[in-house]
Amino acid sequence: MPAAKYADEQLADPGKEKQAKALMETIRCLVCQGQSIADSNAEMAGDMRALIRTRIEAGEKPEAIRAWLIERYGDWVSFKPPLDELTWPLYVVPVLFLGLGIWIVSGRLKRRRKG
Repeated sequence: MPAAKYADEQLADPGKEKQAKALMETIRCLVCQGQSIADSNAEMAGDMRALIRTRIEAGEKPEAIRAWLIERYGDWVSFKPPLDELTWPLYVVPVLFLGLGIWIVSGRLKRRRKG
């Protein structure tokens, strides 16, 4: 089957294409998993790009499209998951590790100065 119309074709309106591109860069490819749908060559990513462009062309807001994609595929589809009871460790654990690293380094520097 040929690719969907807007899979690799940009929208005529530069403002709408900018909105579509910004949204596509935050949506994870369900096939590649490590790439956004903007960067993926997978057929499903092309279908998702076409869906986003078609909906934006029709006047739908990117936030509404993101909400629909998350409702359909789950929080995992977004590279920017919402902060809730399941995703809070994604935001808190890196800060804790950074604090732990600073504490360890400062302790070693203090010992080095004393010795």
